[in-house]
Amino acid sequence: MGRENRSAEEALNLLRSRLCNPNFIFKPLSDSPDSNYSKLKFLVSSSITEACNNSLLLLGPRGSGKIAVLELVLSDLLLEYPDTLSVIKLNGLLHSDDNCAFKEIARQLCMENQLLFSKMASFDDNSQFMIAMLRECGLAHKTIIFVLDEFDLFAQGKQRLLYSLLDAMQSVTSQAVVIGVSCRLDADQLLEKRVRSRFSHRKLLFLPPSMEDLQRLMEHVLSLPVESSLPHDYTVEFNGKLKNILADERFKEIINTYLNSDSTVNCLLRFLFRAVSYMDLESGFLSLENFKTALSNIQRQPKQECIKDCSILELYILVSMKRLEVKEQNSYNFNSMMKEYKTIHDSFKTSDYYAKNVCLRAFEHLLKRELICFTDNRGYNQSIEFRAVKLLVSSVELHQGLKSYRSCPSILLKLMEH
Repeated sequence: MGRENRSAEEALNLLRSRLCNPNFIFKPLSDSPDSNYSKLKFLVSSSITEACNNSLLLLGPRGSGKIAVLELVLSDLLLEYPDTLSVIKLNGLLHSDDNCAFKEIARQLCMENQLLFSKMASFDDNSQFMIAMLRECGLAHKTIIFVLDEFDLFAQGKQRLLYSLLDAMQSVTSQAVVIGVSCRLDADQLLEKRVRSRFSHRKLLFLPPSMEDLQRLMEHVLSLPVESSLPHDYTVEFNGKLKNILADERFKEIINTYLNSDSTVNCLLRFLFRAVSYMDLESGFLSLENFKTALSNIQRQPKQECIKDCSILELYILVSMKRLEVKEQNSYNFNSMMKEYKTIHDSFKTSDYYAKNVCLRAFEHLLKRELICFTDNRGYNQSIEFRAVKLLVSSVELHQGLKSYRSCPSILLKLMEH
């Protein structure tokens, strides 16, 4: 039993370390020639080997792996071209001010080339130093890669940094690559005309992966290596149980539910880390319950708990308001909701129909519970039934709340599903 526990602990530590290692997670992407890893590596390596300048943007939502793939490419290129490559990294959250950015570039260039950095150097001194270093590195056939994270923040203001960089790259002697990273898909449209004319307009889009890609990623991350210090029989059994879980329709439903709000790789990895942490060390294997527990602990639940405590009438009010939103009725009030409520009653001949004054009290109770609220602070002198309101519950939360409600009328579930 003690040996089995040690094997389970070793497996748990291995899975956790993998989930925190971007290189391991994104390394399989290098196999495909159509992957962003392959495209980015080709663009940068061709700039190095052909001694030419280049600029490109990595665009996609936060957590989609832009920086992870870029770091993987840079680490591979530094191994391939150790003496002909320098990397300068800036972040728009820290260096969007031009003076600060030029000073940071000068500091990193001095560190790379073992030169003395002067903190007292002026803006012009740092700017001229950068241009001179680009020229000298170009003559020495050394490429400088500028990584500008949060690129859209550098595109604010006078854009002197971007102009100086891209203008210096027009010279035959310079040899540099500018890589902008941004979660804004319109980042290149923020550039001034003089900057845009010098930009290469190459873009790599990092889109959320498909379900098939996610399935392969989960199998890659969660499967134990057969050739390792772990017992062979334990590894084979662990991987067999994992394949059964991944093929289970209930598991796929859990993953779909979690990824409804955010389908990025980073979001999935956070979920998997939590699920792995719930692994039972006694049995030593992952189970479907681990993923269910992780989902219930990660998902936002306060609103669902509130829905469980609502009356049947209050549920009708919430569903009526949701139907108004589905019908793209942007502004509605209590009276609009009552019309929708009456429509539901007339269409399905429900027995749950209450007088207007009773509905108003239920409506006020929902306001106090903060499941609904007024759209603005104006109209204090107006009666409650005439003030515009909005729902504070998402469709998913409302649907899940209705499902977990013990005596929920079946008609409400039917209305939410269609």
